[in-house]
Amino acid sequence: MTIRIGRHVCGPDHVPLVIAELSGNHNGSLERALRLVEAAAAAGVQAIKLQTYTADTMTLDLDRDEFFIADPDSPWAGKSLYRLYQEAHTPWDWHATIFARARALGMAAFSTPFDASAVDFLEQLDVPCYKIASFENVDLPLIRRVATTGKPVIISTGMATREEITAAVDAARAAGCRELVLLKCTSSYPASPADSNLATLPDLRARYGCEVGLSDHTAGIGAAVAAVALGATVIEKHLTLARADGGVDAAFSLEPEELRRLVEETARARAALGTVHYGLTAAEQGSRVFRRSLYITADLPAGAVLTADTVRAIRPGLGLPPGCLDAVLGRRLRRAVPRGTPVSWDLLD
Repeated sequence: MTIRIGRHVCGPDHVPLVIAELSGNHNGSLERALRLVEAAAAAGVQAIKLQTYTADTMTLDLDRDEFFIADPDSPWAGKSLYRLYQEAHTPWDWHATIFARARALGMAAFSTPFDASAVDFLEQLDVPCYKIASFENVDLPLIRRVATTGKPVIISTGMATREEITAAVDAARAAGCRELVLLKCTSSYPASPADSNLATLPDLRARYGCEVGLSDHTAGIGAAVAAVALGATVIEKHLTLARADGGVDAAFSLEPEELRRLVEETARARAALGTVHYGLTAAEQGSRVFRRSLYITADLPAGAVLTADTVRAIRPGLGLPPGCLDAVLGRRLRRAVPRGTPVSWDLLD
């Protein structure tokens, strides 16, 4: 199975599709957003992603109770949901400019819509696919709306039970989705590697018959590389120019050089998987000579009986395999041989 996103292909026989999530790391500046796009291109990613919403499409303008983030461990502690989304949202009139810059640099550009109005807007920009965020994977009407576009759909599975994932997949497919990617995700910010449960990836692929990947909020690139080893073909990671600059997502975002390493190491991990194989590879042919094999260790006359003192398993590997030693000991030489002669059956009576 392969899925095309723009001119890029994701699937088991291709390098992982790496998506740089810009989210709110533009810090309210279009110029900074465009610098993020350029940094993503320089790092070698294949796609950039925005989030399309306004504070009013996300929540209510209330500053109390469940509308206020009081958790002291949250990177957004002390803010109301409304104020957070006001700060983090990407203005809709920036989208076309950001997408155009990404496409000019050879990347696909798309977004996460959070309601039907965002889907309608993104359709006008002809995005190549859609992403459903973890917090919206239970919003079946939104999933159906996205699926009716006929474009590939990427769904993050953070917090979702198996039953909720099944409901989301069924809703997408029933509404016309034929190209689906499920991303393993841990919806904590930043996320602990111990909570990543990447062993779920092969089960997701087998259970739902689709491509799988990782939406990663852990520090560093280790989880992404491990995910590729377990079958991930899509990796999504937040990008910032510098964590020290601050911003709503800075704490769990990669800097450009880290993103470059992620692209390189996930591609290397994919190449290392290969196929089930035993025996020599073409690259190993030249190394075969350095195996151990049986050699004569003394100058011996014709008729000499080979003993443990005159035959040893040493490098290089041009003689008989060491496993033949017992069959060789006690045999007589047909001709005289110098020290350093590889043992072969035609030497022996």
